[in-house]
Amino acid sequence: MRIVFAGTPTFAAVALQALVDASFDVVLVLTQSDRPAGRGLRESPSDVKQLALRYGLPLAQPRTLRDEKITAQLRSAAAHAMVVAAYGLILPGAVLDLFPAGCINIHASLLPRWRGAAPIQRAILAGDRETGISIMGMEQGLDTGPVYLTRTVPILPDDDSGSLHDRLAALGAKSIVNALPQIADGSLDPVPQPSDGITYAHKITKPEAAINWQRDALEVERQIRAFNPLPGAFTMLGSEPVKIWKALVLVGKQGMPGQILRCAPNGIEVACGNGVLKITELQKAGSRRLPAGDFLHGSALKPGDRFVS
Repeated sequence: MRIVFAGTPTFAAVALQALVDASFDVVLVLTQSDRPAGRGLRESPSDVKQLALRYGLPLAQPRTLRDEKITAQLRSAAAHAMVVAAYGLILPGAVLDLFPAGCINIHASLLPRWRGAAPIQRAILAGDRETGISIMGMEQGLDTGPVYLTRTVPILPDDDSGSLHDRLAALGAKSIVNALPQIADGSLDPVPQPSDGITYAHKITKPEAAINWQRDALEVERQIRAFNPLPGAFTMLGSEPVKIWKALVLVGKQGMPGQILRCAPNGIEVACGNGVLKITELQKAGSRRLPAGDFLHGSALKPGDRFVS
């Protein structure tokens, strides 16, 4: 089966690898332009580009798909379908109409819940107990197309966005490999999304990662997990930012929100608007992530000190 693949980050690369392993004929790969990355801000290829180069797959990096040249290139590929995963560019109608089996998207949520850019983080922030993968037919709306299949996974109590991302990437890869032949031969019918239960997973912004200690400890703990590994939930200790990577919710003790109640090798206890958060891994600016005990060795932090929003 001839396919075009469009994707950019690791989530997409996992799917592309699975399609190559399953002997799909990937006739063209689309990915976004190289972007500055790392401390030196060098131009770096996406994970999908690196994989395409490794396998010698035809590659294009258009800045837009609203150009007749890329439309002609896609048309000449004569592919049966286009598979899309976290690509990052809008597909115009001229592209959506090119393929007999359509453009098929791997989306990391159970649609219509969490349409949009950040479904993994939003599911954790909301306290959802489960999420999953939707294989959907693409149309002009934002993740509004009919769904061919869904696969569900629980969100575990210790899941952060990194761990959940990896499980969903593997599930999405397996799901698209299984679904594509059935979509192509017409044996898998798409089901329109219901009008009830629609939510939007808006793009994550850095200000959202600032911890408000007035909030419930459970909400803060979910915030920490949702923003691990990016952008990292943070607070201020005096004028110094501190990122919080792992924490547990405690009940009982109360204090002024943000006040440090106890410092111990197994965790730093901080009062919230309701409940207490026990921080077990954190990081000063310019340093590395440390368990609480190691962090305390190099810090004068003590009960009575206070984190501020």
